[in-house]
Amino acid sequence: MGRGIHAPRRGSLAYYPRVRARRIVARIRSWPKVDVEKPQLLAFAAYKAGMTHAVIVEDHPTSPFYGKEMVKAVTILDAPPLKVFGIRLYASTPYGLKSLCEVLAKELPEDLGRKITLPRSYDEEQAISKAKALLDKACEVRVLACTQPRLSGLRKKTPEIMEIKVAAHSVEEAWNYALSILGKEVKASDVFQEGLYVDVIAVTKGKGFQGVVKRFGVKIMPRWHKHRKGYRKVGCISPQHPDMSYAIPRPGQMGFHQRTEYNKRIIKMGDDGLSVTVKGGFVGYGVVRGPYIVLLGSVPGPKGRLVKLRYPIRPPGTIPKSTPKIVEINVDSKQGG
Repeated sequence: MGRGIHAPRRGSLAYYPRVRARRIVARIRSWPKVDVEKPQLLAFAAYKAGMTHAVIVEDHPTSPFYGKEMVKAVTILDAPPLKVFGIRLYASTPYGLKSLCEVLAKELPEDLGRKITLPRSYDEEQAISKAKALLDKACEVRVLACTQPRLSGLRKKTPEIMEIKVAAHSVEEAWNYALSILGKEVKASDVFQEGLYVDVIAVTKGKGFQGVVKRFGVKIMPRWHKHRKGYRKVGCISPQHPDMSYAIPRPGQMGFHQRTEYNKRIIKMGDDGLSVTVKGGFVGYGVVRGPYIVLLGSVPGPKGRLVKLRYPIRPPGTIPKSTPKIVEINVDSKQGG
């Protein structure tokens, strides 16, 4: 019997087309249904500072290492407070959600003018009364929030803007909560708690134009065929007629795609970022001085990329009820030597 030909397909078809993201800041396209006791924002934004490792006591009951200390990779996020500068009401239509009205804060952040054109004169009370009249038609309430990069370790001033859905038992309850935080700062600790699972949404590292070997993992062909014209290529790219299949691995853009990683666990949060900053600062980022978030595992994107954290849209079946116990977070220098 001859040897069977084993040729598994190369590269996943789940992420087509592999083109560059339209914006460097990721967009949250869907929101989970969360059963909350009180009104709650469903997302937050932070900047990726770097990675290190931590010694953690395994608290998952079904793990074979339950109760034992384990060394795991963690990501440090620089999480300065968000500034809530607006509220937006949405109505349900046969074609999706439609924006009904918008309410802005009386005093807008000065740096927000670097991103959008701020109104010269604005009557907040008139906008609130107009929104209350449309409250019966609304089905969803979202707040408009902007980041404060001046408070982070980045050398930038222009903020990023994002919409965050307010989860509540009724639209009126969500509206009252949004009105109470309008013009105020929201911390990460107001949205999430330690031990919670979150979805991480960000734009990955850009790697430019790459060939099929690096882009799809195509096997390199043997070099002993003298008639072959190249080795790091696909041997057959399908017939020309009726058409070439889209599923054939081809060279092109690699990286700088928006990706969502599900169920990343928050193991620690705090206000003193110096306690989790490695000696000499994170390579390519610097020092985390303010509030921070420590996530288990890695997240998409390079240092300094804005990462959006959302309540899990498909949470795991079993979630440990206790807060994870951290024995130590390694803060040794990552610069070698």
